[in-house]
Amino acid sequence: MLYAEDNKLIFRYDDHTLWLEPWGENALRVRATKLSQMPTEDWALTEKTADVSKSVSIDIAKDGSATISNGKIKAEVSHRGKVIMYDSNGKRLLEEYARHRLDLQDPKCSALSIEARELKGIAGGDFHSTLRLESIDPNEKIYGMGQYQQPYLDLKGSDIEMAHRNSQASVPFALSSLGYGMLWNNPGIGRAVLGKNTMSFENYSTKLIDYWIVAGDTPAEIVEAYAKVTGYAPMMPEYGLGFWQCKLRYETQEQLLTVAREYKKREIPLDLIVIDFFHWVHQGEWSFDPKCFPDPAAMVKELKEMNVELMVSIWPTVEPASENWDEMVEKGLLIRHDRGVRVAMQMNADVTHFDATNPEARKFIWEKAKKHYYDLGIKTFWLDEAEPEFSIYDYDIIRYHSGSSLRTGNIYPKEYARAFYEGQQASDQKNIVNLLRCAWAGSQKYGALVWSGDIASSWSSLRNQLAAGLNMGIAGIPWWTTDIGGFHGGDIRDPAFHELFVRWFQWGAFCPVMRLHGDREPKTGEGSATGADNEIWSYTPEVYEICKHYITIRSQLRDYTRSLMQAAHEKGTPVIRPLFYEFPSDSQAWEAEEQYMYGHKYLVAPVLAPGQKTIKVYLPKGAWWEDWEGKEKYEGGKTVEVECPIERMPVFVRKA
Repeated sequence: MLYAEDNKLIFRYDDHTLWLEPWGENALRVRATKLSQMPTEDWALTEKTADVSKSVSIDIAKDGSATISNGKIKAEVSHRGKVIMYDSNGKRLLEEYARHRLDLQDPKCSALSIEARELKGIAGGDFHSTLRLESIDPNEKIYGMGQYQQPYLDLKGSDIEMAHRNSQASVPFALSSLGYGMLWNNPGIGRAVLGKNTMSFENYSTKLIDYWIVAGDTPAEIVEAYAKVTGYAPMMPEYGLGFWQCKLRYETQEQLLTVAREYKKREIPLDLIVIDFFHWVHQGEWSFDPKCFPDPAAMVKELKEMNVELMVSIWPTVEPASENWDEMVEKGLLIRHDRGVRVAMQMNADVTHFDATNPEARKFIWEKAKKHYYDLGIKTFWLDEAEPEFSIYDYDIIRYHSGSSLRTGNIYPKEYARAFYEGQQASDQKNIVNLLRCAWAGSQKYGALVWSGDIASSWSSLRNQLAAGLNMGIAGIPWWTTDIGGFHGGDIRDPAFHELFVRWFQWGAFCPVMRLHGDREPKTGEGSATGADNEIWSYTPEVYEICKHYITIRSQLRDYTRSLMQAAHEKGTPVIRPLFYEFPSDSQAWEAEEQYMYGHKYLVAPVLAPGQKTIKVYLPKGAWWEDWEGKEKYEGGKTVEVECPIERMPVFVRKA
């Protein structure tokens, strides 16, 4: 049965209920459940949408089918509930994959008995949900979905785990070359298969199927529409526009200040320096160890006199030895465990996590951070989720305060950033940066700067980060950064690593945030190792000069980068973009996987292989292009081969 109610098109059959309703301009939200009532959570769709009632029409046909239209998108629902989406020109965008005999008039009627929307009951009252879709065009290209450690920008043909791991962030928004964007609005562990024969989205434990789809004429229109319903990043503060210095761990106050003073002495612009993990006595105290950091206020004051901001790493882990353990247990501020002792992971102690979904826990953590960091003048935080693949996503063991299984745990990274966003907002800090290794749809509005996690120092890893950063931008997370040089395995004495480091550093100058980090070899220090030195003078004089030059370039780009951050804040525009984002009518721009745009003006061709002396670059149609030095001018629509000696990465400037 199909009928209209409250501007929604509703289908019911047996215990299955389907809702289709307008949700912003040119967009529909689709929900299906077998519960007696449709769940009401909006998940990522938090923002107030424009009134589109005048552009919406619902028509029920005599044969029992129906349509709902909203601007550029229309959904057709058969009398047995099958959904097909079209754009305003009648082009098919999305079609459910159903192979059964419930509708004998369907050309795809089949004895296979496969449902398009499958909700299988599981213990506890949830469902294992699967949405199956036709692969309308095997040549369709799909982008977004978050950060994955693989080299493919176009995800068509990929099998994607929707879960968070160190270096993996599931942000399930897909942009299609067919002219639609789709958000899988189900914050739970699952799987997406974007095959050539069929596509599917699964959740292993959920109450419903929930997705949002928008039609648009360009990728920019689609991504901006998605940002309207999920939220915008704050305006990036000034210190986010320059160069950030970091290594595995600065052990002491004096060690950190010595590095900052050296940058100042050498007149190298430095915007921010980072104190990483284990600067505390016990996990769950969120304060400095007074033996290693005897006067944090003086440290912050001296850094600010050098115009250097300080970031501190904060973990969600709490150990029984912490001064806060007993109080947090009493107040129910820790995550719950179904069985066994309260241990979520082992990292220098048996630890568990504070419950970021509990507003009281978020308030408690912020009050501690405010007292020991924020009130000293530390305004930016590295919210390290502390190896989540070994802890909060072991969903058979851990439960939240609400009693709901952590099978719906993919919202955790967003809630973690939210704790510090809420606190800083309450403290009148409007420009907020929270560095995280994971994010979900909507995390951007909590000041989430996602970094690529603990990745290898290798050429293949460098290649993966290019795809990861571009797809994160398409997925609605414009603030993204990488560990320049990779995290694991880079030996500062090795000439082969020097080459990789230089190429990574050059590319890092044209990332949304330029951040040097890594656990370098050979290790030094006692207890928790600190990694070898990782400042730009820690390598050879030749490496130093190249790095200094690219920090200078980053400084020269400051006004331009600020304008890109403004566009991200106001419209959700990615800072780094695939070529097709700027040149959607150029078919070859959709094929480019190893070059990209830094904003609208600069085409960047990172060097992704060792020993490379020349590189081929496609320059899109619709513009003239000039090399970085202004020596050569090129007509668009052509592939050129240019030199890329170790001291230079090819960058082209877009001309009218």
